[in-house]
Amino acid sequence: MLRGIGTSKGIGIGKALVLKNTGCEVKKYKIDDVDAELQRYKDGVDTFIKETDEFIEKLTAKLNGDDKNALVLKNQEYLAGDIQLTSEVCNIIKKNNINAEVALYEACESLKQLFLSMDNEAIAQRVTDIEDMRERLTAILLGVKSIDLTQLPDNTIIIADEIHPSMTANMDTVHIAGIISEKGGDTSHASILARALEIPAVLSVKGICSEVKDGEDIIVDGAYGEVFVSPSDITKKIYAKKKKQYDESVIELKKYINKQTVTKDGRRVMLAANIGNALDAAKAVRDGAEGVGLFRTEFLFMNGSKLPTEEEQFTEYKKAAVLLDGRELTIRTLDIGGDKDIPYMGLSKETNPFLGYRAIRFCLDRIDVFTTQLRAILRASAYGNIRIMIPMITSVSEVNEVKKIIAGICRDLDKKDIKYDTDIKVGIMVETPAAAIMADVLARQVDFFSIGTNDLTQYTLAVDRGNENVSYLYSALNPAVLRSIKRIIECAHNAGIDVGMCGEAAADERMIPLLLSFGLDEFSVGVSRVLEVRKEIASWSMKEAGDIAGNILGYSEEKEVSNYLSDYISSRAETSKQTAKDSNDSAL
Repeated sequence: MLRGIGTSKGIGIGKALVLKNTGCEVKKYKIDDVDAELQRYKDGVDTFIKETDEFIEKLTAKLNGDDKNALVLKNQEYLAGDIQLTSEVCNIIKKNNINAEVALYEACESLKQLFLSMDNEAIAQRVTDIEDMRERLTAILLGVKSIDLTQLPDNTIIIADEIHPSMTANMDTVHIAGIISEKGGDTSHASILARALEIPAVLSVKGICSEVKDGEDIIVDGAYGEVFVSPSDITKKIYAKKKKQYDESVIELKKYINKQTVTKDGRRVMLAANIGNALDAAKAVRDGAEGVGLFRTEFLFMNGSKLPTEEEQFTEYKKAAVLLDGRELTIRTLDIGGDKDIPYMGLSKETNPFLGYRAIRFCLDRIDVFTTQLRAILRASAYGNIRIMIPMITSVSEVNEVKKIIAGICRDLDKKDIKYDTDIKVGIMVETPAAAIMADVLARQVDFFSIGTNDLTQYTLAVDRGNENVSYLYSALNPAVLRSIKRIIECAHNAGIDVGMCGEAAADERMIPLLLSFGLDEFSVGVSRVLEVRKEIASWSMKEAGDIAGNILGYSEEKEVSNYLSDYISSRAETSKQTAKDSNDSAL
């Protein structure tokens, strides 16, 4: 068995099709006519853009008219037509009198290094966009045709060094049972598209291309990131059964798409999604989210080599608001620092970055950056139901300073007769012990709370969750963290404001009954977890959840809490299975 990163759930069973490296061989040569070479390059870019538009149409058709995921290919189109990149390629051609293919390679290498220097997986994976764009544009310049994947046998497992977005557009996806590659990760476009097309995918499987031959039997488990090459008959039977069970569970989950999120005994809660860009908003709606509880705006800043302009930010926020069609969109202001570095900002390295110059501290110091973002958010609020959320708050004075800045921007927008939501809500992330302790005071200063359990847990327990020597201490089930969460919710409700949660704990099946009992108003989870969480919430009554919470609050150790919840939920699941079996037997 080989292991990788499971990026699209499901089990695929089929025959391997290994795609060898099909990169174009580029030779460097001197040119006689610079103007003609510049025109050849520009003609190639025009052809590339036209071809990409055709890819988008094909992918939209595969996605049953949902063009939002297909628009990931637009990134490459924007990249190829980017003024800075075009200028760089043309300058290399003119300066060195060399052919366009080599000039393109050199310009893209510089851009790649910029992305790779960013200590962030999601941004580093944008390198795939650059490489795919370069390979396709180079092939156009050389007149080389791409590999034909339009007609494939049933149950084909695609295996490649890297799956580029354009490959996905041209694939005969009806007959693909799985995708495996040596490169890529959870946030790569190949993963995004595989999830949209519901094709099981495992990426970052080292050596897979050399391990497998065309036609070999393959099993792909996209949930656990496992790949079986030439599996035994017993393994095939086991996974055929697992595949059947998974496929049935997907059908069951889809029943919850257009339903409200309600407990067994009728308590209504909001179920929202966490997103990183406007395209995710479309998937959130498609998968039944009732809004967006967290729009991580830092990805907008990480996706380029310079600060995004007000207009660029406005366009992205407006797009998300329009796609949500009146559903609530909570936009978190820039949260950089900690594990999120942006090289072009020139932030100095810190000994303790999670405790340093990050989030609101950066924003209140760099008022120019903060004001630009807030203006963009306020302008976008004229097109949808937008809320502003401020991260890493530790004091009332920070909240007051933010409100003062927003008021100033609003006055300026009024003077220029620019529309915005005059009643826009402003809330905070409660993710520091200081904010948790002062929750009763802070609740009277803002319109809503959102509990960030990832940082709240880390700071409350004084644990660096990235440090393997102490990571065993990191748990939101620690009684100190649970009591803090309960008090934050109580303080919010006493002040008459709603409170949500956008950390990983909101999707943890062990935490869900506790959060229901504590009175959490909104669960905001990863897009792929929305239906699972809705189904889980629907399985609980408030009485049962309250009984569990009452027992839990009597414990003083994390291990006691964890063991109790694991045993209870396991027993509960067995009871549910037996009840379902008895029901089926009686029906027969």
